Amino acid sequence: QLQLMESGGGSVQIGGSLRLSCEISRYVYRSYFMGWFRQAPGKEREGVASIGSDSRTMYADSVKGRFTIFKDNPKDTLYLEMNNLKPEDTAIYYCAANSWGPATLRSTEYLHWGQGTQVTVSS
Repeated sequence: QLQLMESGGGSVQIGGSLRLSCEISRYVYRSYFMGWFRQAPGKEREGVASIGSDSRTMYADSVKGRFTIFKDNPKDTLYLEMNNLKPEDTAIYYCAANSWGPATLRSTEYLHWGQGTQVTVSS
């Protein structure tokens, strides 16, 4: 079964940057679409960014222009570059994947999930 492992979370000041990584192991599909989601305390999980099997990307309005999703295929790793971080970006961030398809921010489209990594943005 496909496994996903996030890393790169931490604490950062307002306006700072972080890069999250999601290492993919135990491939079971020939192609994937992948996404980053986040869940803040007391809130529902929300889609942040996604990249389709065709490499097209999709972003939540709240992160457009600040976050970038990209894949390094030789390293089997998905990334989320986060800039100009705000307190409302504080959450546990999860990466997710499923077999071939377009980018989507709908969590129900994803079959495989990582354990999450905490991101905290404060003054």
